[in-house]
Amino acid sequence: MSAGVIVTICVSQRKGERKKPVESAVFRAGYGIEGDAHAGAWHRQVSLLSAADIETVRRGGLPNKSAQRTVRDIAPGDFAENVVISGLDFREIGLGTRLRLGASAVLRVTQIGKACHSPCEIQRATGDCIMPRLGLFARVESGGAARSGDPAEVLDAVSREAFQAVVLTMSDRCARNEAKDTAGPAVARRAEGNELRAHIYAAEVLPDDRALIEDRLRHYCDGHSIDLVLTVGGTGFSPRDVTPEATRAVVERLAPGLDEAMRAASMKQTPHAMLSRGVSGIRGSTLIVNLPGSERAAVENLAAILPALRHGIAKLRGDPADCGRPPERS
Repeated sequence: MSAGVIVTICVSQRKGERKKPVESAVFRAGYGIEGDAHAGAWHRQVSLLSAADIETVRRGGLPNKSAQRTVRDIAPGDFAENVVISGLDFREIGLGTRLRLGASAVLRVTQIGKACHSPCEIQRATGDCIMPRLGLFARVESGGAARSGDPAEVLDAVSREAFQAVVLTMSDRCARNEAKDTAGPAVARRAEGNELRAHIYAAEVLPDDRALIEDRLRHYCDGHSIDLVLTVGGTGFSPRDVTPEATRAVVERLAPGLDEAMRAASMKQTPHAMLSRGVSGIRGSTLIVNLPGSERAAVENLAAILPALRHGIAKLRGDPADCGRPPERS
């Protein structure tokens, strides 16, 4: 178990402004830090920075000569961070890692960095808002109080190198608790296996509602640092089967080779495989793959594309390796 120390805790009344240090803070489960503008029912409730990264900025200087502040002026909260921690290597902390602050506050890392679409007050003041590049964001799982000097411990570590996956099962009956979802968990287990070794960041059961499906796809593709979203169900001919339509509405680039491989593999088992309308595509740096709704078919379809998924996801992460190179054996 890795351990560090809380250096400072800061809060602000408004988003986008520098935060001010406080002696102690109360972390509320499912909400964030009491009295902080970023608290609420979302996934970026608490922001964290490494003391070492802030010190690197102090040593290297601020890049923007027109910044309102100098290196010597950098103070706690200047980068809009809630918590600064020393003694932990943030570059080894992956999505899903659980941290304990103080005696009982438990946070789960939900995002690594974030997009900064326009210069904020922090950017104008310091010339370099390091939060988008180096910050971690977390949701509070268990509440408690913490203060500067308290321990910051890694409870459950997830490697930054692990592929992050989300499994979304689309089923009206399962969403109404009229049936048990067995396909989603089976897909999750296969994704966690040796071929992909993915970390399952989240698993949800949704009704066959196109607007809701689109919303959840965007939610996980935009900002969560998710590599792969596997949808299960809603790919057939029934009037309520709308997963492919929802997927097409959100992806930016299609990946038809995956769909062709899955249908070809399933055709060896049943001619009904040609009725699958599942599509695969890319939104940002996240790959979305539609799988059929039955447990057996979903696992068989995923197995058909697993030999290529590791390389494909690595490419989305920026791997410069040649695509013609044969896949590595696990």
